[in-house]
Amino acid sequence: MTSLDKPTEDTETDDARAVTEAALFEAFGGVRGMVETVLPGLLFVTIFTINKDLHLSAIAALAVSLLLVVVRLVMRDTVKHAFSGVFGVAFGVVFAMMTGNAKNFYLPGMLYTLGLGLAYVISTLAGVPLMGLILGPVFKENLSWRTRNPGRKKAYAKASYAWGGILLAKCAILFPLYWWADTAQLGWVLVALKIPPFLLAVWLTWVFLAKAPAPIDVFAEMEAEEKAEEERKRAEREETAGGRHRREA
Repeated sequence: MTSLDKPTEDTETDDARAVTEAALFEAFGGVRGMVETVLPGLLFVTIFTINKDLHLSAIAALAVSLLLVVVRLVMRDTVKHAFSGVFGVAFGVVFAMMTGNAKNFYLPGMLYTLGLGLAYVISTLAGVPLMGLILGPVFKENLSWRTRNPGRKKAYAKASYAWGGILLAKCAILFPLYWWADTAQLGWVLVALKIPPFLLAVWLTWVFLAKAPAPIDVFAEMEAEEKAEEERKRAEREETAGGRHRREA
């Protein structure tokens, strides 16, 4: 490596990291997505801690979730993260209302976390890391990492194991509390465990992918193939037209 090569390589590395950061920000919703994830549960446990009113707590949590969706619609922003929050809160409200047990407001989210943690681990063991399925389209590589980019497949496997381990560790804390703690205690612990494990998992994903080979842009490849095919057809038409002119001459 010469002294002239290093700045170029450093620039390429910085560009790759910037692309990775942007993709993770898009995939996981960034700061706003985290706020939308935490706020309904925080509101529920705050109100319930103060007055022990299940109905008021549930209605307030659902109302703020719907408000977050409306805000995104007004701002013409993507609503996938807000909508996922609404569905999660709605299931929690239904469970809590039907059973009369305020702790069941958290049960659907806990079961989802458990299922997602298992999915990360099992999919990786099966050779199709879930993180690759999630981020592949974001990086415009789709499933090319499975057969054409083993370095990225390895990085996706590491990231998936990290997510699975973190989520399952979180469940190992929450499910005993579901049985032993009261609603307020469970709620505050759950709120406290929303952001830090998530940030750790995202950071580890960034570390693994930043060191991995660059993604293969399959969309760019398809566009290049289409362009080459158009050029070939144009050349054939021109050759055919040129031959016709020569025969006529």
